[in-house]
Amino acid sequence: MTAANAKRRKLRVLFASSEAVPFAKTGGLGDVAGSLPRALKHASARVGVILPKYASIPQEYKDQMKHVADFYVPLAWRNEYCGIEKLTLQGLDFYFVDNEAYFKRDGLYGYFDDGERFAFFSKAICEAIAKVPELECDVLHCNDWQTALCCVFLREFYQQVPQCANVRTVFTIHNVKFQGQFSDKMLDEVLGLGHIPAARDQLRCDRDSINFMKGALLYADYLTTVSPSYAYELQMPFYGEGLDGIFRMRSGSLAGILNGIDQTIWDPVSDPMIAANYNAQDLAGKAECKRALQEELGLAQDPTRPLVVSIGRLTDQKGLGLVRYAMDHLMQRGVQVAILGTGDKDHEDAFRYFDAKYGDQMCARIAFDNALSHRMYAGGDILLMPSEFEPCGLSQMIAMRYGTLPLVRETGGLRDSVTPYNKYTGEGTGFSFANMNADEMADTLLGACEIFWTNQDAWHQLMLQAMATDFSWRRAANDYMDIYHELHPEIIRYNKRRDR
Repeated sequence: MTAANAKRRKLRVLFASSEAVPFAKTGGLGDVAGSLPRALKHASARVGVILPKYASIPQEYKDQMKHVADFYVPLAWRNEYCGIEKLTLQGLDFYFVDNEAYFKRDGLYGYFDDGERFAFFSKAICEAIAKVPELECDVLHCNDWQTALCCVFLREFYQQVPQCANVRTVFTIHNVKFQGQFSDKMLDEVLGLGHIPAARDQLRCDRDSINFMKGALLYADYLTTVSPSYAYELQMPFYGEGLDGIFRMRSGSLAGILNGIDQTIWDPVSDPMIAANYNAQDLAGKAECKRALQEELGLAQDPTRPLVVSIGRLTDQKGLGLVRYAMDHLMQRGVQVAILGTGDKDHEDAFRYFDAKYGDQMCARIAFDNALSHRMYAGGDILLMPSEFEPCGLSQMIAMRYGTLPLVRETGGLRDSVTPYNKYTGEGTGFSFANMNADEMADTLLGACEIFWTNQDAWHQLMLQAMATDFSWRRAANDYMDIYHELHPEIIRYNKRRDR
């Protein structure tokens, strides 16, 4: 075996996340951690996923877990128990950090000691890499503030540990609004970093506080975020949430990689939750999905009315204020609107009011209903997503998969994933507008409806173009593999075809 061949092996990646489908999920991070590692494995990495063992993990999964190791984690002046459990699901290895004092609770987040809980989780990951042979890795891929301290701990405490000395860290920002800011008393009492000037100074964000995410931004070997446009926006004061200066400083080690969706779950050909299955060659089922959705939501069963759907959290970030402002105008033009989601009480109440006011033209379902979301993606004509900011967004990708054309504001992942309709060339997969302005949004939406009413051939072609867009995780996984190998040039890229 030549020296070159000796270095040809699968790159080992440990993917650290505070949630992962199907075990625990509160948002998009759970979807990413459940899908991207599987795609990385298909791209020839050896991958494991590590997350906390929450009480809320379904019992059927807990029953399948096997105990791998246990040890004590040094956390400043004390040592805390840590167990490592393992479960292999559909060929992918998941590891669970077990400590009932920290994780045997009703929810995932929102507790007074969240800082300590996830500091422990981060330190436990580092200890596991050092002590559990099957968790040794080349790249530790951390996600959001809950795992941010891994990057700091590895550099400050584990450089002399042989299993950790060559580990490179990648840190992904899914939403910069959530940074993990806590009292600086944690430096000595929990993190054990107070005596290290470099760590103390780089974690501090004001006189009395530290910021977990800031630590990762300064300590990680490489930074990524979930779309190219969001990577650019993070370097601006408006979007950077106080960290824009660091993003500008590290722009040479910052990449935006657009997320994907699980195309086996979101597939109109096989989706068991929709009224009728369909594909790009035969869209008759989509018409039936629209009729069934209109019936289910109490809307007039009229195929000539454009049905606009909005699915997601009812918050200002999602641009719901624009929708409220424009609602009366849209109703006067005969557009049907259906809203699904929960969120701020102000928005919930407003859409309940419109539901009562407009009867068979408007429906608001203030609930989290996964099955109904499938039926709305399949039955809608237009998905409305006028977000103030959107790191990536998944709804627009799912909608396109179902031939429902997204109408989005040009920000973050929305700008990167939706090609606006060009009436001269026929190009496009949806519609977009630039400014946080309700009149501009309404004009764009009514312009889209005009095409629906007057040019069904163009509309049909747009649907086919949207459905043909590839949002699988394969593309993103290859981009991440490029970064991992850039950090480990000594590992020759494993060529699956050559080594089969």
